[in-house]
Amino acid sequence: KIKLPKKTARRYPAYELYLYGEGNYAEANKNLILTGIPVLFLPGNAGSYKQVRSLGSIALRKAEDVDFKYHFNFFSVNFNEELVALYGGSLQRQTKFVHECIKVILKLYRAREFAPTSVAIIGHSMGGLVARALLTLKNFRPDLINLLITQATPHVAPVMPLDKYLTDFYTTVNNHWILKAQDLRNLTTLSVAGGFRDYQVRSGLTFLPRLSQHDSALSVVSSAVPRAWASTDHLSIVWCKELILATIRAFFDLIDENTRQITENPKKRMSVLNHHFVRHPAKTFEENPEAFTELTGAFKWINVKASKWTYSAYNDSDGKYFTFPLASHRKSYSHIYCQNSMLDTNSWIYGCVSSNSSMCLKATDLSWRAELLPTVKVVILKLEDYPSLSHIVIYVQPTVGNKFTLDCEFFKEDSRTVQLPVTHLFSFGLSSRKILLNSTGLLYNVQLQHFDQIYQAFKIYIESHCQLPKERKPSVYRLHIPWSHEDSITVAKVPSFTEISAKLHIAQPENDSSVPVLNIYSSSDCQYEVTLKTSFLQILGQIIRFHGCSLPVYVVSNILLTYGGQLSTLISTGQCSDFPLELVRTAKPYKVDPIISIVVFLLGFNWFREIWDSLSLPEVDAAILSSQDAWFPLVSLILFLFGTGIAYWSGVFFSSSLRLFSLLWLTLIRPSVHQKDNRLITPRRVCVAVSLALVSWTTCGAFAILMIYLRYVFKETSQNAVKHTIKKRDSVDGASEATQPLCNDRTVAEDVSSLRMHVTILNLFTWIMLLNLPSLIYWLKNLRYNVRLDPDPCRSTAIILVSILEILMNSNTSEVKSSKLLKIAAKVPLPLSVAMLAFGQMHLYKVPHFITFSLLLHVLCCIV
Repeated sequence: KIKLPKKTARRYPAYELYLYGEGNYAEANKNLILTGIPVLFLPGNAGSYKQVRSLGSIALRKAEDVDFKYHFNFFSVNFNEELVALYGGSLQRQTKFVHECIKVILKLYRAREFAPTSVAIIGHSMGGLVARALLTLKNFRPDLINLLITQATPHVAPVMPLDKYLTDFYTTVNNHWILKAQDLRNLTTLSVAGGFRDYQVRSGLTFLPRLSQHDSALSVVSSAVPRAWASTDHLSIVWCKELILATIRAFFDLIDENTRQITENPKKRMSVLNHHFVRHPAKTFEENPEAFTELTGAFKWINVKASKWTYSAYNDSDGKYFTFPLASHRKSYSHIYCQNSMLDTNSWIYGCVSSNSSMCLKATDLSWRAELLPTVKVVILKLEDYPSLSHIVIYVQPTVGNKFTLDCEFFKEDSRTVQLPVTHLFSFGLSSRKILLNSTGLLYNVQLQHFDQIYQAFKIYIESHCQLPKERKPSVYRLHIPWSHEDSITVAKVPSFTEISAKLHIAQPENDSSVPVLNIYSSSDCQYEVTLKTSFLQILGQIIRFHGCSLPVYVVSNILLTYGGQLSTLISTGQCSDFPLELVRTAKPYKVDPIISIVVFLLGFNWFREIWDSLSLPEVDAAILSSQDAWFPLVSLILFLFGTGIAYWSGVFFSSSLRLFSLLWLTLIRPSVHQKDNRLITPRRVCVAVSLALVSWTTCGAFAILMIYLRYVFKETSQNAVKHTIKKRDSVDGASEATQPLCNDRTVAEDVSSLRMHVTILNLFTWIMLLNLPSLIYWLKNLRYNVRLDPDPCRSTAIILVSILEILMNSNTSEVKSSKLLKIAAKVPLPLSVAMLAFGQMHLYKVPHFITFSLLLHVLCCIV
């Protein structure tokens, strides 16, 4: 633990700063006499500062390999495992604390020979956003950070926008990065996403804003990272060995030999990150590789005239040079493709610039053009791009104890490119597209035409057959998405039947005309059958992935429509209808969806936009999502139907639970029957409401909401038990046969009607409680530091709700149905439901406001 200045420790009592170490290194650094390069790790939502261990441990092993010529000091911040992805009130506090930590870290190196002037930061999840927010602080110097690596950080928008502080924080950070892009050119940023296995943060949210003037930012998905080639879940991205190795190798390549710190050259930083995270040429990084080299050594030179060539070597003690003359191939072919199964980092392919009759005298190293794949390293060269080359030279080094295969072929691009239009969205997998590749070559490119939207999802089946049953190297299938680094790679034995999922993290930009490609690195003399089908289940998966977090809005919208329907039946029949039956009758998508669609359509016209802006109305969420290519046809209908199902079963659950609790209460407590006070407002109830309002003001609004919720449930349970007792007693007592049935029927009908209304109100109120629950958890976790939650996103809402629910829990339908305001209260839920879907999908914290307004009208109906 690093001791912080007293002022900082007093201001941030819940936060701490640590230095990671192990073994002799830890003992040597106990006195904090540090000589390495500082790296600061920031954990994310509910993350532990101990997650730095994976990075620190592998960096230490790497430093030992180079005899501590260079090494890194890994620091980590303890944020007390706060839920910052759900409660945004502490994000600004965390950002300011990190700023103080950076100043403390740099002070530890003061008076050292190679004292650092900046700190590299690695941020996981929300930790990456906190790191970006440092640049928004007024007194923060941008030169204090020169490298930022974020892991599964939702940069674009919050996953669950549960309070205003969270959305405002995002707006501030992203606006600053867009407006001040010129000032950020000296900061190199890398964002790594987890891919489809990350169910918490979808990879589309991790892509940094693409700005023409901000060319020092890079966004990749882990499935496309060389040597990793795998998707990670939200937590494993921190300790995934392949990703950590790529990160640590990049760190060591970023060191400037003169300053012994991370280089100040932004171009070098970007080239290193591209080398390790985008395209790895199976070579050790060199900043300025030599343009030309001499091919020396007493090796045998062999001239190859064939257009297709294969060479296998095992325990060959003699090196060889194979030369391919280009003059004879330029007219017939457009490209040359070579692959090498020896995955070392030596140079192996050259372009001959100057030669004599027997050997090449001067050559350029084309190994930098190669690309590493899981089983081979490959290179594809377009011949017209190299007019000065006379030969391609393949170097085969002496192979003692090693076995490898080299393959080369000249080909025409058109002959190896096949176009495959994807199946229609509404084919539901019933139809398919099929192509047959009779492979005599080593490479095929299957262009997936019209595959450019996030709501598209396909299954690609590749079946390979070979003529001869000999041992063959595995085939590699790569789904290449040209507009973003989100490729996925599959390795399959030959022959085999392989299934590949094809879906996108981000849609194709408007100004991009490129086409996704399925690259098949094949075995020669094999036949490949490629079948493509629409996957309906994966389309639903995409809908949930992109819009699952807005499901609460659709559920509450359904409940509100049902609530309005129940009030309407109260007017027409004098009785409140049952929740499931009313939901089926009232909650219809055509009541809300068309209105929102019409508004979004009209917003495309300037005259309507001017009227909309003049009324100071906020932007419709569907319009924002459409501009981000994250909104697709029928998604609202599908989500509404999902919401209907959830609302239906939640209503059944609440009704059944209330009856069950009442029976348990009746069995265990045996409540006595007291005379009921019919007044809505009594001194005792006023005292309870005032007390809970004070609790909300002095502690936490969500805590007051939870207390009034439990009080409501307890009240309904006990009242239901009392009604059971009265009903049982009346059936036993010998009352007048003429009057008892009529009186009992009327009372029972009123009780049932009131119970149904309370079940619906409790159902609505449950969603208010759930949406405010993160701030309650945050408050409980930090109670030892501060009794009052500050800032509190639901304090004012809680005070209003306490007053409303204290009246509602004591009300019944007989009071409401005689109200003059009931017709208004019955009609309001529909426009509220439309407004909620229009403005609440990207702002979940607005949902309780709509519910509160509807309940407030209900209270007025009880009074007026």
